Amino acid sequence: MSEIATLAGGCFWCLEAAYLQLRGIEKVVSGYMGGALDRPTYDQVCRGHSGHAEVVQITFDPAVIDYPALLEVFFAIHDPTTLNRQGNDVGSQYRSAIFWHTPEQKAAAEAAVAGLAAEGAWGAPIVTEIAEASTFWPAEDYHQDYFAQHPNQGYCQYVVAPKVVKVRAKFAARLK
Repeated sequence: MSEIATLAGGCFWCLEAAYLQLRGIEKVVSGYMGGALDRPTYDQVCRGHSGHAEVVQITFDPAVIDYPALLEVFFAIHDPTTLNRQGNDVGSQYRSAIFWHTPEQKAAAEAAVAGLAAEGAWGAPIVTEIAEASTFWPAEDYHQDYFAQHPNQGYCQYVVAPKVVKVRAKFAARLK
């Protein structure tokens, strides 16, 4: 039986492209979560007025890839120590967040953060928000599968592609 995970780690195009490579990932949808506005648009989210984060909602088979493994990938492909920022993307919409759907996901997220903090994995405090999942709003159609559709676009070449390469190298045993 499939499960859902919702993660925010900067631009949703990066997370979507990274997770789509992994066995056990059935679907990844880019969207918005964590804000107060119903049916937010990309423009509203990017202006930082809606309170939403850019997220990916991942449908996965836990018999193939479990939730802690999803979190391991999550922490490998973004910087969880920068508040409201990933690289040149700045604003609360680019925050690091784990939106949990079950008490087990909450416990796994808290354990992952505590473990990384204890080992000093980042050399700075982890600022990843851990919050209960709220309404997921899918992003506009043109954001879905963006990297696959625009691999030569500048942002994809310089920001998304290196994360995809990193996942392929670090998690080679998990690739489709």
